[in-house]
Amino acid sequence: MKYTRFEKARIIGARALQISMGAPVLVDASDKIIDPVEIATTEYDEKVIPITVHRRTGAA
Repeated sequence: MKYTRFEKARIIGARALQISMGAPVLVDASDKIIDPVEIATTEYDEKVIPITVHRRTGAA
Protein backbone atom coordinates (compact mmCIF):
# COMPACT_ATOMS: atom_id res chain seq x y z
CA MET A 1 0.00 0.00 0.00
CA LYS A 2 1.29 3.45 -0.90
CA TYR A 3 0.82 6.04 1.81
CA THR A 4 0.35 9.77 1.30
CA ARG A 5 2.90 12.11 2.83
CA PHE A 6 0.39 12.95 5.57
CA GLU A 7 -0.17 9.30 6.44
CA LYS A 8 3.58 8.71 6.45
CA ALA A 9 4.13 11.65 8.81
CA ARG A 10 1.39 10.41 11.13
CA ILE A 11 2.76 6.85 11.19
CA ILE A 12 6.34 7.96 11.86
CA GLY A 13 5.21 10.47 14.48
CA ALA A 14 3.06 7.95 16.32
CA ARG A 15 5.82 5.35 16.27
CA ALA A 16 8.43 7.89 17.44
CA LEU A 17 6.18 8.72 20.39
CA GLN A 18 5.89 5.04 21.25
CA ILE A 19 9.67 4.63 21.10
CA SER A 20 10.25 7.71 23.26
CA MET A 21 7.87 6.27 25.86
CA GLY A 22 9.87 3.04 26.07
CA ALA A 23 8.44 0.74 23.39
CA PRO A 24 10.88 -1.85 22.06
CA VAL A 25 12.72 -0.94 18.86
CA LEU A 26 11.94 -3.26 15.95
CA VAL A 27 15.17 -2.72 13.98
CA ASP A 28 18.81 -3.11 14.84
CA ALA A 29 19.54 0.51 15.69
CA SER A 30 23.14 1.24 16.51
CA ASP A 31 24.03 3.01 19.73
CA LYS A 32 24.78 6.15 17.71
CA ILE A 33 21.12 6.63 16.75
CA ILE A 34 19.20 7.86 19.78
CA ASP A 35 16.63 10.10 18.11
CA PRO A 36 13.19 8.39 18.16
CA VAL A 37 12.21 10.02 14.85
CA GLU A 38 15.28 8.61 13.10
CA ILE A 39 14.59 5.16 14.53
CA ALA A 40 10.92 5.37 13.49
CA THR A 41 11.93 6.48 9.99
CA THR A 42 14.29 3.51 9.73
CA GLU A 43 11.49 1.19 10.85
CA TYR A 44 9.15 2.76 8.27
CA ASP A 45 11.72 2.32 5.48
CA GLU A 46 12.18 -1.34 6.44
CA LYS A 47 8.37 -1.81 6.63
CA VAL A 48 8.32 -3.27 10.14
CA ILE A 49 6.04 -0.73 11.86
CA PRO A 50 2.93 -2.50 13.19
CA ILE A 51 0.59 0.41 12.35
CA THR A 52 -2.07 0.39 9.65
CA VAL A 53 -4.18 3.12 8.06
CA HIS A 54 -7.93 2.82 7.61
CA ARG A 55 -9.25 4.97 4.79
CA ARG A 56 -12.83 6.03 4.42
CA THR A 57 -14.60 5.50 1.15
CA GLY A 58 -17.15 7.88 -0.25
CA ALA A 59 -17.70 11.59 0.28
CA ALA A 60 -17.51 12.94 3.80
